Amino acid sequence: MPPAPVARPTIGVLVVEDDPVAAAAHALYVQRAPGFHAVATVHSCADALRALDRARDAGRPVDLILLDLHLPDGHGLQLCRTLRAAGHATDIIAVTSARELATVRQAVSAGVVQYLLKPFSGAALHDRLERYGRYRETLGRTGEATGQDEVDHAFAVLRTPDRTALPKGLTAATLDTVATVLRAADAGLSAAAAATAAGVSRITARRYLEHLVDTGLAHREPQYGQVGRPELCYRWRAAKGTRGP
Repeated sequence: MPPAPVARPTIGVLVVEDDPVAAAAHALYVQRAPGFHAVATVHSCADALRALDRARDAGRPVDLILLDLHLPDGHGLQLCRTLRAAGHATDIIAVTSARELATVRQAVSAGVVQYLLKPFSGAALHDRLERYGRYRETLGRTGEATGQDEVDHAFAVLRTPDRTALPKGLTAATLDTVATVLRAADAGLSAAAAATAAGVSRITARRYLEHLVDTGLAHREPQYGQVGRPELCYRWRAAKGTRGP
């Protein structure tokens, strides 16, 4: 009989995110990804380091961190440098709204293996996790690489984009536009107001707003005004202080 296939070891993931709602959503996405397990959810640099130390002392070091860069007690990239200095070799996927190219370059220098911009869909995060799992499998054996092709393949698994990450009919460019408009509206927006600001139809705006709600990045509530049916008001969920680099 042929040997039984060897199961991929479960990849332990630490979610580091200051927004409790987003943190819970990210942990849920991790739990739904085959071969992954959310070992803990923390909301600060200090708590992240403590969680990593505890896991290492228990003989079960964390394999991967989903890291928000905007944390209440420091920047995520500084946390990367601190944990490297402390001997933690944990891989890092940045999940952040920081779009500055200087920040992206610093993230690469700090050892971030993937950089996922908010807002993103559950499918987009699932795709990154699945690619990371295949990357781990590619480089999981001992010994030397057979050649340049094997090394190139390992990096390509991480880098090649998945064009189906968003639900059918949604585009990343329009999602970014609607999300930017909503983030800037402290008092929230109706679908009609979001449509006007984003330059799209009301139906299109509502689809993207509902997608942001589904992914845990926005919430909706009825807004009562003049006599008639209440209109839904959409508000960005991100915690204060997450707009900077």
